[in-house]
Amino acid sequence: MAFNRSWLQAVQPGTQRFAAGIDVGSQTVRLVVLSQRSRPPAALRIEYARSVPLAVGAMAGTGITDRHAVARALRDAFAELPHECAAHALRCAMALPGTATLTTTVPLAHLAAQSGGACDGGHQLAELEPAVMDEVERIAGLERHALAVDWYLDDKPSKVRSVTIAATARQHLEARIECAARAGISLTAIDGEPHAALRAMRYAANCELDPHEPYVALWIGTDGVYGWRIVDESIAGEMRYPAPEYSDLADALRDLGNGLEPGCALLSGEVDLLDGVGFSVADIADVLGCTVLPFECEALGGLVRPSSDSLLHAPAGAVAFGLALRGMLE
Repeated sequence: MAFNRSWLQAVQPGTQRFAAGIDVGSQTVRLVVLSQRSRPPAALRIEYARSVPLAVGAMAGTGITDRHAVARALRDAFAELPHECAAHALRCAMALPGTATLTTTVPLAHLAAQSGGACDGGHQLAELEPAVMDEVERIAGLERHALAVDWYLDDKPSKVRSVTIAATARQHLEARIECAARAGISLTAIDGEPHAALRAMRYAANCELDPHEPYVALWIGTDGVYGWRIVDESIAGEMRYPAPEYSDLADALRDLGNGLEPGCALLSGEVDLLDGVGFSVADIADVLGCTVLPFECEALGGLVRPSSDSLLHAPAGAVAFGLALRGMLE
């Protein structure tokens, strides 16, 4: 789920598109820039990858506490951006931590009834705004002026149509927009870290796994472990740890596996954080009963120019890659 602020121009046939994914982590800013010819469809190319350490104290949990330090790291990350990238309209997306975003799904009929009429999508979705904001205030416990909200009509086949709503404290959104602006960067979208990482892993699965092979995708963030079970290219189950319903990570993984052995598990995020819960990559493989494949950016696109940045081989690059991938798919 994303908070769009897009002013993208139409892409002319045969032109090359560029998109950047910016991951502001707890200790590091990570940047991945992708490109792709628009017609005919061409393979993704990795134009640039860079990781820059953040000053101590720049972040506190999900909040940015030193905007100058974050802006400085962003400038450093973009400092060596190749001219070929800088000369084009560059879509730039940044992420929010999963715990900073609330997501809920509400039946369309329920919202339409609260809005005083029928609504079947299209331009009429705007008529849902009062009902959507009432729902968001209820689940977030904050007044609407303190929230940034986005919603869309689900297009999944279902007898009951529903609306997915995402909200975050406006301060989180504004802090990231301000830091980017101080670094001379215009953001076109803000997405959730788990969703960006999942997008990257699903792309990796399409490149590296057999078609329709069931698999598990895992992302490790500073706020916990997120997992999805993918069957026939659809999400068949998901989990987050820590959570009250799980006694430990092994319990969460077993629940995610649902008694079935997936073909493999794709792993991304800050893998070192597993040590904090007394777990390892080998433990994940044992619990799920499958091979664990760490995410790597370099395997997913032709590298345009040599780079020694470890981000190309680090599972932590999934969020930045997934954010840039978003720009390619829009």
